[in-house]
Amino acid sequence: MAIPFPNLDPVAIGIPIPYVGSIPIRWYGLAYLAGLVLGWLYMRGLLRNERLWAGKPPMQPVQVDDFLLWATLGTVIGGRLGFILLYEPSIFIADPLKIFAVTEGGMAFHGGLLGVGAAIFLFARLNKIPVLSLMDLTAAAVPFGLFFGRIANFINGEIYGRLSDVSWAVDFPVRVLLNEDKPFPGPRHPTQLYEAFMEGILMFVLLRFLTHYRGALQRPGLTTGAFLIAYGVFRSVAEYYKEWDEAQFFTTAYFSEGMVYSLPMIALGVYFWMISRPRLAQAA
Repeated sequence: MAIPFPNLDPVAIGIPIPYVGSIPIRWYGLAYLAGLVLGWLYMRGLLRNERLWAGKPPMQPVQVDDFLLWATLGTVIGGRLGFILLYEPSIFIADPLKIFAVTEGGMAFHGGLLGVGAAIFLFARLNKIPVLSLMDLTAAAVPFGLFFGRIANFINGEIYGRLSDVSWAVDFPVRVLLNEDKPFPGPRHPTQLYEAFMEGILMFVLLRFLTHYRGALQRPGLTTGAFLIAYGVFRSVAEYYKEWDEAQFFTTAYFSEGMVYSLPMIALGVYFWMISRPRLAQAA
């Protein structure tokens, strides 16, 4: 028996504005806000714990306050550009101005990753902070955003899974299914929750173990490498259970675009893992 879909309104709350109406605040926006704020607080906490760095941390906690704006811009701009260019280029071709229609939804993690990567590089250079160490700090905090983002995906009924008879399958409503002219209703894998668990909870536990019990922050690049490898693997596993959109360029009967875009992440993660060296050895 399928689990009924929690038919929540994608708009979490509406802020009333006199003489105008109300401004809708969506669950997706709240998820981004929660991920950024919790990630910011977690990064400050990591920097305050000198034991994790075997000495002086690479930056001051107060600098994370300034970096939050950079990370936010990188996430939003990169995520939107990534969605349009990597997954839905037809939208840009049909109407280039749609790229600015962020209120209509459409964000991609791989694009957000590139956007945050650019923000990290520029911020680190401008503030004379080791780039790899800032990357590690950011990677350790990303699971917060991934967890809440996937929960918002579930509430919106996005990126759902294939038809399934498992006991935890969810009966998504026809209105959220692809190809609404020929819908295929029925119990489906709640792949959004799979990703929330793997990319959010499991990823956080893994990185926390590395940073707090294996001295990963003392080897710049190691935490970033572990994150990229784990995300690529977790995303590929989740993709196997998703309903693929075969209209996407790289999607075939055997693999999806999400899998294709995860392969470079895994390769880059291996590279960062291999080049990681103890901070003291680098200083010498």
